[in-house]
Amino acid sequence: MRRTSALAPPAEQPAGEPVTAPQRETLRTEFPFELPRGYVDAAGTVHRDGVMRLATARDELIPLRDDRVRENPPYLTVVLLSRVITRIGSIADVHPGIVEDLFASDLAFLQDMYRRINSEGHTRAAVVCPECTHRFAVDLAGGRLGES
Repeated sequence: MRRTSALAPPAEQPAGEPVTAPQRETLRTEFPFELPRGYVDAAGTVHRDGVMRLATARDELIPLRDDRVRENPPYLTVVLLSRVITRIGSIADVHPGIVEDLFASDLAFLQDMYRRINSEGHTRAAVVCPECTHRFAVDLAGGRLGES
């Protein structure tokens, strides 16, 4: 019995052209953002831009052993965000104390961004214009309030 393949034979490379290797898919692991209000440090400087990275399983498990989380389960958000935010403005050491001092609107923004990049894989959302019903995508991570 003879087997046949459903795969097409490889395309012939024209003579004299270099053989190119297939391109590897890259995974985006860091996502820039701009806070709606901004973190205000002790000197009064406002920090708005930052970077959040994808969460690992460890990022989600380690906070569960934190006593602050055990005593107050909503504190999980603070600890988790402090693990995945790599920078806010010029601050590279983002710890729970910094996340605690964010304005509520900024915390809500970061929670939503975390959910989007870790659950859905991107920060784009499909929207429909209420006037003309045109469908398009907006990036929720990078724009200022009111921009699309």
